This record gives sequence, structure tokens and C-alpha cells, in this order.
Amino acid sequence: MSGSVLLLEKRQRHQHHQEQMQKLETHEQQHHFESSYYLSSRSSVSKQSVSHEVHSSTRGLKTSVKTEKGLQATRLSPLPKKAKRHYLAMDTDLEVIGYVVPVFRANHEVVRGLAEARDEEVKEEGVNYVAMRNLFVRESRESQESTEFRVVKKTRKSVIRESAERVQMDRTLEERAEFRKKMNSDSSLTHPPEFVVKPRGQTVWEGKTLKLHCTVAGWPKPRIAWYKNNVLIDAKAHPEKYTTESNYNMHSLEIKNCDFLDTAQYNASALNIRGEASSMATIVIKRFKEGDEAGPLDPKPHGFCAEHGVTFETTIIDKFEVAFGREGETLSLGCTVIIYPTIKKYQPEVVWYRDSVALKPSKWVNTHWSGQRATLTLAHLNKEDEGLYTLRVNTKSGFDTYSAYVFVRDADVEAEGVPVAPLDVRCHDANKDYVVVTWKQPAVEGSSSILGYYIDKCEVGTQHWAQCNDSPVKYARFPVTGLVEGRSYVFRVRALNHAGVSRSSRVSEPVAAVDPSDRARLRAGPSAPWTGMIKFTEEDPTVGVVPGEPTDVVVTEATKSYVVLGWKPPVQRGHEGVMYYIEKCIAGTNEWQRVNTGMPVKSPRYALFDLAESESYSFRVRCCNSAGVGEASGSTGDITVGDKMDLPSAPGAVTVSRNCATSIVVSWGASKEVKNLVGYYIEYSVEGSDVWVPSNNKPVKSTRFVCHGLTTGEKYVFKVKSVNAAGYSSSSPLSDTVLVKPAVSVPGKPTGVTMVEAAKDYMVLSWNAPAHDGGVDIVGYFVDYRTVKGEVVGKWHELNHKASNSTSYKAEGLKENLFYQFQVRAVNMAGVSKSSLASATLECKEWTITVPGAPLGLHVLEVRDTSLMVLWGPPAFNGRTPVNGYYLDIKEAGGSDMDWKAVHEKVNQLKYIKVTGLNAGTSYEFRLRAQNLAGVGKPSAVLGPVLAQTRPGTHEIVVDVDDDGVISMMFQCSEMAQGSEFIWSKNYKAITDSSRITVVTQGGMSRAIFNNPSLEDLGIFSCVVTNTEGISSSYTLTEEGLNRLLDISYEHKFPVIPFKKEMSMDLLEKGRVRFWTQLEKCTSACTVEYVFNDAIVTQGAKYSMNFDAKTGIIEMFMDSLEVTDEGTFTFNLVDGKAKGTTSMVLIGDEFRELQKKSEFERAEWVRKQGPHFVEYLDFTVTMECNVLLKCKIGNIKPETQITWYKDKLEIEADDDDAKKIEMKDGVLTFNIGKISKKDAGIYEVKLRDERGKDTSTFNLTDAGYQMVMNELFRVIANSSTSVKIVSTEHGLVLFSDVTYYTEELRVGWLYKESKITSSARLESGVTGEQLWLKINEPTEKDKGKYTMDIFDGKDGVKRVFDLSGQAWQEAFEEFQRLKAAAIAERNRARVVGGLPDVVAIQEGKSLNLTGNVWGDPVPQVSWSKNDRELLSDDHYTLKFEHGKFASITIAAVTTADSGKYALLVQNKYGKEAGEFTVSVYIPEEEDKKADKKADKKE
Repeated sequence: MSGSVLLLEKRQRHQHHQEQMQKLETHEQQHHFESSYYLSSRSSVSKQSVSHEVHSSTRGLKTSVKTEKGLQATRLSPLPKKAKRHYLAMDTDLEVIGYVVPVFRANHEVVRGLAEARDEEVKEEGVNYVAMRNLFVRESRESQESTEFRVVKKTRKSVIRESAERVQMDRTLEERAEFRKKMNSDSSLTHPPEFVVKPRGQTVWEGKTLKLHCTVAGWPKPRIAWYKNNVLIDAKAHPEKYTTESNYNMHSLEIKNCDFLDTAQYNASALNIRGEASSMATIVIKRFKEGDEAGPLDPKPHGFCAEHGVTFETTIIDKFEVAFGREGETLSLGCTVIIYPTIKKYQPEVVWYRDSVALKPSKWVNTHWSGQRATLTLAHLNKEDEGLYTLRVNTKSGFDTYSAYVFVRDADVEAEGVPVAPLDVRCHDANKDYVVVTWKQPAVEGSSSILGYYIDKCEVGTQHWAQCNDSPVKYARFPVTGLVEGRSYVFRVRALNHAGVSRSSRVSEPVAAVDPSDRARLRAGPSAPWTGMIKFTEEDPTVGVVPGEPTDVVVTEATKSYVVLGWKPPVQRGHEGVMYYIEKCIAGTNEWQRVNTGMPVKSPRYALFDLAESESYSFRVRCCNSAGVGEASGSTGDITVGDKMDLPSAPGAVTVSRNCATSIVVSWGASKEVKNLVGYYIEYSVEGSDVWVPSNNKPVKSTRFVCHGLTTGEKYVFKVKSVNAAGYSSSSPLSDTVLVKPAVSVPGKPTGVTMVEAAKDYMVLSWNAPAHDGGVDIVGYFVDYRTVKGEVVGKWHELNHKASNSTSYKAEGLKENLFYQFQVRAVNMAGVSKSSLASATLECKEWTITVPGAPLGLHVLEVRDTSLMVLWGPPAFNGRTPVNGYYLDIKEAGGSDMDWKAVHEKVNQLKYIKVTGLNAGTSYEFRLRAQNLAGVGKPSAVLGPVLAQTRPGTHEIVVDVDDDGVISMMFQCSEMAQGSEFIWSKNYKAITDSSRITVVTQGGMSRAIFNNPSLEDLGIFSCVVTNTEGISSSYTLTEEGLNRLLDISYEHKFPVIPFKKEMSMDLLEKGRVRFWTQLEKCTSACTVEYVFNDAIVTQGAKYSMNFDAKTGIIEMFMDSLEVTDEGTFTFNLVDGKAKGTTSMVLIGDEFRELQKKSEFERAEWVRKQGPHFVEYLDFTVTMECNVLLKCKIGNIKPETQITWYKDKLEIEADDDDAKKIEMKDGVLTFNIGKISKKDAGIYEVKLRDERGKDTSTFNLTDAGYQMVMNELFRVIANSSTSVKIVSTEHGLVLFSDVTYYTEELRVGWLYKESKITSSARLESGVTGEQLWLKINEPTEKDKGKYTMDIFDGKDGVKRVFDLSGQAWQEAFEEFQRLKAAAIAERNRARVVGGLPDVVAIQEGKSLNLTGNVWGDPVPQVSWSKNDRELLSDDHYTLKFEHGKFASITIAAVTTADSGKYALLVQNKYGKEAGEFTVSVYIPEEEDKKADKKADKKE
């Protein structure tokens, strides 16, 4: 009993152990899958740091694996030391189900080396793979560093159990080996696995599905397993991700919905008993957006949505179309993005791409996301901006994209024939003083081939551009040397041909002239944050060491213009940097010559110019530093100077196919012989034209391209040329001619299947044609039916095996009182459309309706902004009586049934009607009802919605009358599709009778020609273009319009040459006569016939003719007119069919008058051959009123005599009048000055010399004198100033100034339009050149308007002054003030005389002086001496008598009386002082003074 219990416990423990083993295997497989599927910036190994604890025991060893928390996960028995690894995988029943490929093991240096080698191969497409490689290496290192080993003890029980398990495993393996031996007794037939077809590496976009395929041979049949980065792929555990298939030795692995994390190395491993084989393929998954890889904890762009499991649906609407821009313009692209459902604060990731490269904001690119609309703005377009633009909207549930191509046309060239600008200028291999500049050749070379290119450089931060090459370079690649280390530069390129230099390309991105290692260090950033500590190290012992020799000196580029050397720096170069000297040697000699003798270069690159073409050279390099110059490197060997790259071969045959209404798909064979292909340029030309237009201005690398921007209905041919750095290939063969039309597709679904009539055994069905016919005419319809019994429906059956060509069909063979449903399919040349929606369930029974059924075929044509034409067909069921009219209803789309309105009030008997008064941009719906005598039937199916909008590019029918007078109607369509036809109708019935109208169609133009236009042709003519979206137009021909066209037709049939001016006649010099006319227009073939009195005259002695077709002037000249020339002169013209005639009749008095004028002109010409008067003697009056007699003379010589006469008397040189004569610039002048009657007389001037004589006379008497005086009066009158006013003490004075006044000039004054007569109060007169009117003692009655009238020889010049208002007030106040001042001045006290200035009197005498005094009232009188008043006393006697005489008497004067005396008078108007000086002298003193003076003189 105890033994059985022990055995049971043992079996239970064994089963428990097997279950743990299975769980462990499952856990490992899941772990492996997750590592491959969800691997990111952190490895699963780094998540679970594994520590192995090794315990020691005297009885055995065991290994336990523990997690980081110390929990034991699995216990496994160790393998024996010499145990051989097996590769079989077994299930729970110990059956072999597969095998295990040993995990690839290598040190990390090997892993890194392999990955770097692979990185060089896929660096352009596998940038993300590099990140995965580095991640793998880093995680492996971390996993090793986190592993630690410990030794632990094991119990005896555990050791025994593990030994038993090992024995059991060995037994199982032996049994399996025996079984295989039995199955393969003949070992000679077996062979190990061999890969016949190996899996191939692929590069795909995210979200795509890819398949790896391989074919494996071997016997026994090998088992195949797939590994990702050496981790087994379990397709059964993850069917949503992987699918594996194995059929007939062909095996495949399908990876669905590829993610960036699927970038890895995939191994297909095959195993049988004879051995194993494996093959590897690299898969690279490209992401649309560059950046860091997402980690397992980072948000997944296309994975699980964290917003509570919401699944976002993205819809892109309002999409941008294929766009065309021109260099220098600004272009915006945009789409509206709708994301459902809307979650607050959640925004999708919106990314724009150009040619699958994500765009980043820059000065050329600006992106904007408003929350609903994504916009991309390209500022200052350049050809680099051309390409396929993609909008990608990433949500957490997936992504959606939309793409369209943008074409950038070249800007206008600065000079005709020059090439356009190159493009895509880039910098490569930048070093300290060297950079390689590359570019792409432009699509247009100009009028001649491109000779080469000029490269310009500009230091960043400056505006100075310097040309890098003196002579143009042919290759699109050029090494620029001489850069300054540490500075940044930008570059541009210009193309050159025989016509000139192109505009500059867009500048390159800035590039710094630094060492590549320094650039890498700058990009990596600082290695550690600044700590504020400075670390000092000892000087490197290599300082002062001469550098070693460079290695690997090779020629990296060689052209006939330059050679570029490259090398690796020496290993031994000291602590300081090194520089290099380059040496060259001509092949066959041993003379080495240093190239850069002036300055060593800093970069391990150098470009050598000025080498002899086809000459062979070898090169070597030396290093140098401050310690000296090192040894020379090894020689490169002989290098021949010449182009190493040939022009590409011409592309293969070009095939074209239709794409849409304005584009063509062009495909071609790739160039077979080409190195470093840049791309292809596609050109097209209209058939029959030699003008080639580039389709793309940026080269494309694919061999398929869609050319947009073509004209619908036009025929084109295409050619392709390839381009590489060496230049352009020759063009490919021309493609076949292709007509631009939309591609054909199956039509859309019919709609509105209804019943319009029913009987016992048939129904009449009607439906609407599809909205889209697929680009070609619909040729018919198929009708299906099925029976309906309650809720049970039957299968669909075809009613008609032959397509019905109308939108109605009579379904016969039905059973009465049964219910049916119907559906319709449309068919065109492309195929059959999808079925329409099933009709309503219809019962087959006879109708008893008396009113008509619904009209059929309701459709619209000629849709415009404000009008459209509605047409229809009759109903299938007319009712009891025939249909006699129709009613059309209209409503705006979306309105209710209450919004239907009648288009017209009266019944319309036609089957068409024009609806007007629509609102542009509004959609409308229509329905129609038929009427008979019983009433109005039910409405038709609703037509619409129809948008009232004129299609862009819509043309109308144009009526034309050609040069032959043929009247026609023309209609043009620019959107012709395959099979499109022009259908002309009259009154909307197709024209079938060609007797009245002839239709001629060519390309996208159709012409309907009237054969014999008459009243029978009146009506509405319309034209419809089939296989288009309703392109149509109409023209109504009325009787008035027909008459107008017939008149124009007659003018065109019998044209008349239009005259700009009818025949005219001019008299010319010598009396010649010119007959001339001018035509409105004519051709160079126009001829003229000159006729006189019905006789044709020709060029000769009497007549000369001239006809200038450019100006249309016709001339005929005659030297003179004779008596025989009286008659009619005619010009007859013929210009093709056009004719014209113009005439002039010269007879009778008109002819004789003309003859006299001709003779006079001839006499004048004879006169002018000698000295003559150009202008005869006449007069003029200057602004100073001087009268001048003037004449202008011509053709005179120094010896010509000029004599003046007055009254037949010659004016001699010594006469006073001779001084008045002057001559200047051929003008003789006699200055009379201010004229008077004494100047009257007859003046005469005579000219005479040996050639002849001439005389001119002017009569300055009577009428002549009066004429001169009238002109003088005019000048005087016009010189008068406006009337002014001045106030005096006597009154007011109105006056005006003139330049000159003569007594013969008549001047009058008017007051209120009445002439003023002189009186005591009103006086008029002249003072000098001033005309005045005095108003003495003015009163209020003198206010009013005063006018001065000056005679000017005709009517007179009037000057008006309004003496009223403020003018009167101011003038009158001033008069009163002056008058008062005058009175005061008259009555003021003053000394009027009697007093001397000085009085000398002898001492002792008496002095008596009397002064006369005036003043009213009588003034007061006083005397003063030396400013002190004197009073009357014994010495001074003062008297004032009769109010007029004031006297002073000084008795017995003494010297004390000498002084300054004054007589002072004063009254109320003023005062005045009469001053005098009194000097008293003594005689004796005077004598002494006289003696002294005499002595002095002696």
C-alpha cells in the first residue's frame, strides 16, 4: 500500500514537473515574441534583471533562476558537461514537433562590426535600423552587467529527482533515434537541407504587409522555423501579427501591419536528420516622421488608445488638388480633417511630407493646424519644392493620408535663350578648408546646350558673393577649396550657355569649414555638465614629434577639369594638429613637384586643377607640423586626367496611357548604361509643334510619371532624357501620339426605380440615369426582378437579356395580383454598374386611373448661375385622353413638401422649359406633372438636387460669319472624354435633316453651318456633349437676329474696302497738286488704279503716284493744273474680294479757283528764290504800349539791300527815325514808341540783290491808324488794375492805374449802371497813368456800385467797385477823420512869420521884434528865454495886439540878454514855438578879436 502511494506521489510530482516545464516554455515563447514585437528603447532584459545564484553542496549541484525580488521562478537540472545540445522540440507526449536553432553568440565587438557593415549598405533607407542596432548592443551589455552568480547548496532529494529526469530524457532520445533509423534505412537517399531560393531583404512603409519567401530542398523533408533577431516566432500564438505557410517545399512568413519595431534580421532555419541550414534577410520599416524611436512605455502612434478604448475615425475632405506654381510665388495647400469622436484636448499628429520625407518648419516651409484644417504654405517657391506632397494624420487608432503632386514652373528668364537656374545645391565632405558642392541640372537648357556652371560662395552673415571657378565646369559637382576654418558658407550655382548666364539657384544650407571629428563632437553636445573644476594634465610626450606618413592616398574624383585626392591622417602626429603637402609626378619620370608650395592644407582632401588633359600623373602626400615635414606616403599610381563618368544612355521606349481629363501616365525603359543616375526629365509637345515643354522641373528616379496640366482634347507626344553628374543623355524615342481624355470607368447606380403603368400581366418601369456615366455613353440597362410573399423574398432574375436603351422598360410575363420588386443596372463600354436600390414592393394589377402617369426622363441641361433648362419625355401612361400639357414645380434642396412652388402659371405644352431667377450657389429640386382632359396626374420622381452654378471653363454657343459670308454656330468643349460627341438639336430635337444644317466637328470644336438661312431656321438651337457632366449650351435665333446676320453675310460676301478718309486735295509748294486718300485697312496684295475722266493714267511726266500699304495712304501728284485738267479724278482699289472707289470732281468755278491758287503758289515759290518777306510788314503793341512795325525776311545775304520808306521818302542813316530800326534773327523792327498822329503815314520796306527783289507796305493812315490805336486801347484797357478807394479830407477817390494814357482813350464812369456827369460833387479825370473819380463831401446817397468803362477798341473793359457795406463804412470813417484833422490843422495856433533866426545887437542898444501869429480861436501868447518864461517889466516889454501881432522890446541890451528866445502860441487845436537867438556884442572886444586873427594870418 505504501509503495503504491509512493508511486502515485512520484507520478504526480512528474506530471507537476511537466506542467511547469510547459508553462516555462510558453512563458519563454511569449517573452521572445514580446521582445520582438514590442521592443523599443528599453529591452525586456533590462526590465527583468536576471541573477543566477549558484549554491554548493557536497551531494550535488543545482541551478536556480531568481527574479530581482528574489522569488524563485523555475528550477532546472543542469546538463552534463559533455552533453551534446539537441535541436528537437517535443510536446507533452514527448513527440518531436520541431527543432530549436542555436542562438547566435558572439562578442559585442563582432556584433557592432556586423551591424556597422550593414549600416553602410542601408544607411539611406535604414536610418531607424541603426537605432535598433545600437539599442540591441546596449541592452545586451546591460543584461551582462546586471547578471551576477552565486553558489548555493542543493538537497539530496532534489539532486536525485533531477538525475531521474535526465535519464528519462536520454531514453526518449534513444527511442526517437531508433524510429528514425527504421524510417530511413537507406541513408544514401538522405541529404541535408539546402536553400534553393533564399528570403530576400525588403524595405517597406509602416502599416504595410510584407511576405518573406524561401524554397528549401532536403530529405527527409526539412522542418522550417522563423526567427526574429534569433528569437523564435510563434505564429500560432500571435495570428494577428504573423502567418506562416509551407506548401511543396515553398515556405513564407507574412508580417501584417508592419511597425517600426519590426525592423530586424529574420532567419529562416531548416532542419532534418542530416543537418540544418539557415538564411537571413534584413527587414527595414520606414517611418514617415524622423525622430527617436518609441519605447514600450511611450504613447503608441498607432496602437492602443488610452482614451478609454476609443477608436478614432479620420476623414480628410476639401482636399488640395494637383497644384501648379511658379518660382518666387507663394503656394498654400490645405485639407479639412474630421476626427470622430471628438475628445476634448485631444489633437492628432499632423505631418506633411514631400517625396516621403517629413517637412520641418523653415523660412521656406510653414505648417499650420487649426484643429480642423491642416495648411502647408510654401514661401518663395523654388524647383526644389516640386514633388509629391502627402498629408498624414496620425491618431492613436491609426492614420490616414492624402497625396497630390505640386509642379513648380521656372520663373521668366532674364534674357531670351539663357538656361534656367540649376537646383538642389548641396554640400558634402566638408573639412577645414574644403567642401564638395553638388547640384542637379535644370530641365531647360535654353536656346543652346549648357556649356558649364559657375559656383558662388558667400560667408554666412555677409552679402558678398564670390565666384569660385574662373572657367565653367561641366560636371554637376565641384570641389571648393580655400575656405577659412571655423567659418560657415552658403553656395549657389549658375548655368551658362551661348545666350548667357542663368539666374542663381536657391542657396544651399550653411556648412561650417571644420574638421569632421569636431563637427561630430559639436553635434553630440557636451559630454558632461560644467562642474566649475579645471583639470590639469601633464603635457603629452608626443609634442614635438614629426608626424608619420599618411595612408590610403586615393583619387576620389577625376575629371578633365580637376582631380580630388583623399587620404587618412597618420597614426603618429603629435599632440598638435597636422597639415599636408601634396606632390605630383608626371608618369614616366621620377621628378616630384610640390603642388601647394605656398600654404599646406588642413583637410585630408585636396583638389588639383590646371592638370593637362589625357596626361598621366601620380600623387603622394606629406604631413607636417611645427616639428618638421614627415615622410611621403605611398604613391597613388598613374592616374590619367579625364572624365571618369560618361553621359547616361538614352532611356528606353516611352509608353503613354490616359489618366484623367488633364493628365497622361508616361512610362519608359530605364537607361541601361548610367552611373550615379540623378533622375529623368519628361518633355511633351503638341502634335505638329516643335515646341517642347518640360513636365517636371525636378528629376524623378522612377520610370513612371503622371504629367498634369495638359489640355483636354489635345494630342501630345512625349520624350524622356536621363541625367547624371556628367550631363544629359540623348532623348528617348518619341512616344505614340495620345489624345488627352478622362479614363473610362463603369457607370454609377441608376436611381428612383418606380412603376408608371400596370396591367394584368405587365408593368412599365421607369428610373433615373446614373449621375456618373463613367466617361462614356451608357449603352443600355438590365432590369432584374424578384417575387415578394409577405416577408419572404425570392431570388433575383433577369428580365431582359438584351440591354434596354431607354430609362423605362415594359416588364411582361408577370402574374396578376402577385407582388414584385425590381432593380436596374447600367452598362457602358467599361462594364456593368452595381445594382440600384430595390424598388418598393409593387402589385401587378390593371390600373383604372384616368389622369396621365408621371412624366419620364426628367433631366437638366445648360446649368448656369441663375438659370437652367429642364427637359422631359411623355409619361408611359397617358390616361383616358392624350396629354395636353405639363406643370413644373421647384423648391430649394432640403426643403419640406410645403415648399414646392410652381415655375409657371399657364400650362406648358412643350417638353422643355427654361427656369430663370435662380440664386447662384443654391441647390434646387424639380418635379413634373402631366395633364390631360381628366386632370393633372401624379408628380414625377424628384430631380435633384441640382446646383445652380456655372462650371469653370463653360463656353456658350457663338454665332460666326466667316469671310465667305457663311453663317454658322460654334460650340467649344475643353473637357472631351473618350467617345464624346457633339449632338446638335433644334427646339431640343436632334437634327437629322442635313439639308438645312451641316455639322462639322474637329477636336473640341463643333460648327453647325446654315446651308441656306431663312425664316425656316428660326428657333432654339442647342448642343450637348456626350460623356461629360452635362456640358451644353443653346442659342435662340430670332427674325431680327437672322436679318442682322444676313446683312453681315452680305458684307462678307461682297466686301468693300473701308476708307479712313475719302479723296482730298492739297496744294503744295511750286503750285503742285496732291490728290490723296487713306484706307482703314488693307493687305499687301491691294492694288490701285488711277483714273481721270474714265481714262487710266500712269506714272510719267505729268503724274506721279505712291501707295504705302502699311499706312494705307494713296497719293497722286501733278506739277500744275491746266485747262485740260478739269474733270473727275478717281482711285479704283482691289484687295482680294474687296473693292473700293473714291473720286473727286473739279469743274467750273471750283476748278478755276483751284487753278488760281496753284498759279499763286507757284509765283510764291518763284518769289522765295530770292530775298523775300516770310511775314509781311505788320504792327504789334507791346505791354509797355510801344507800337512796333515788324516783318520777317528770309533768304537774304550780306549784300542784300534793306531800305525803309515813310511816305515814299527813304529813311536815311542819319535820320532820327533810323535809330528806331533794328534787325535780329531775320526780323526787321521799326519802334514807333508812344504813337501819336504825327506818326501816321505809309511805311514801306524794300529788299534787293542780284537774285531779285521784294516789297512790303503798311498803311498807317486812316483805317490803319485807327486799327493800331484800337490795339493800343486794348492793351491799355487790359493793363488797368482793379478799382481801389482812398479817403481824403474832401471826400472819397476811386482810382485805377494803367500802363499808359493817351488823350484819345475814352474812359467813362457809371453809378448803378447810369453814366456819371461831372459836377461839383462828382469829378473824373486822369493824373499821370491814374484814372480817378472824386466824390466830394460824400453822404449815404453815394453808396452803391461804381463801374469804370475803358474803351478797348471794340466793346470796352469794365472794372467794378462796390461802395457799400464795410467798404463804405471804413472809407467814410476815414474821410471824417481826415476832414477833422484838416480843420484842426487849419485853425491850429502857429507863428506864421516876422521873427528872425538870429539877432546880433550892440550892447546898449534896444531890441524890438514882432512876430505874426495865427489861430482860431485867438491863441494865447507867451515869451521865454532859455526855456524860462519872460514877464513884462521895465527891461522887457511884451505886447499882443489885434490877436495877430506879438512883440517884444528889450531896452538897453547887455551881454546878459544874449540867449535863446521863443514866442509860444497855443489854442485848443495845438501849439507852436517861434525860436530865435539874440547875441549881444561889445565893439572893443570885437576889434581885438579881429586884430588877433590878422596877426595869425601874417
